[in-house]
Amino acid sequence: FFVLQVVNLHIVLSFHSGNMTAPDIYLDAQIRSWVLVPITLAMFLIGVLRHLVQQLMKNNNVKVELKNVREAQCVLRAQRLRQNSGYLPPSKFSSKRLFFTHKDLGVLHEIKDQAPPNPLAAFGMGGGAGATPDPSQLVDMMKKNLSMVVPQIVQYNWVAFFFSGFVVAKVPFALTMRFRAMLQRGVDLNSLSVTYVSSLSWYFLNLFGLRGVFSIVLGENSIDDYANMQNQMQMGMQDAPKAYTMERENLELVSHTWHLPLVERHCIKMLQEKIATN
Repeated sequence: FFVLQVVNLHIVLSFHSGNMTAPDIYLDAQIRSWVLVPITLAMFLIGVLRHLVQQLMKNNNVKVELKNVREAQCVLRAQRLRQNSGYLPPSKFSSKRLFFTHKDLGVLHEIKDQAPPNPLAAFGMGGGAGATPDPSQLVDMMKKNLSMVVPQIVQYNWVAFFFSGFVVAKVPFALTMRFRAMLQRGVDLNSLSVTYVSSLSWYFLNLFGLRGVFSIVLGENSIDDYANMQNQMQMGMQDAPKAYTMERENLELVSHTWHLPLVERHCIKMLQEKIATN
């Protein structure tokens, strides 16, 4: 966050050789108490309330096809094997890679022909050709979008109507003129230093900066768990043969290097660098 100037509001105009310098602004404590703190507190409380409303509107009766889950998990397992191959000895890695890439019995060779993907599957309205559409999932998506958009519109208009034109904070380091449009929305004053932050810009900073606070306070990510699961199952599963082929080729191209025999050499190198720096 920013270092706030909390003293009485006045503008000091100094004249040197008949020329007026840029004004130094000292922010009143009442601006902090009646503008900055209410905006931050209101956005935090609305964010918590929005999260609770999303949890209430979440559809727990999710129909998941076992085939889609199996295909997605197979691709994820192959990716983990490829990314963490250095932690396995050569014989173990070779056997696991053969399990996925064997020409006749490999898991990534199982899908050969498949019906064309359903374009509505991305919206949760059916998993493939001949599947019965499920409009309830699309309705859930629309509810979630409305629960995100409506509070943001209300907050923006509330800040723009009641707190427009206020300077609420100051950045404790120098900035270039490119940051003026980002930090001083609603304050058209060219003589004002770029380091000052307007109330409208403070709203946008809180809009993106409070996400980490929400994850700490709520004890979980504000993103819906069901959405995460759907993203995992639909990652490339619109075209499963293509995803299988791509991952199989990536596994076959892996040049395996076991990390364990190189651990002592790596530790000695790190220790030498540490001693050299000290």
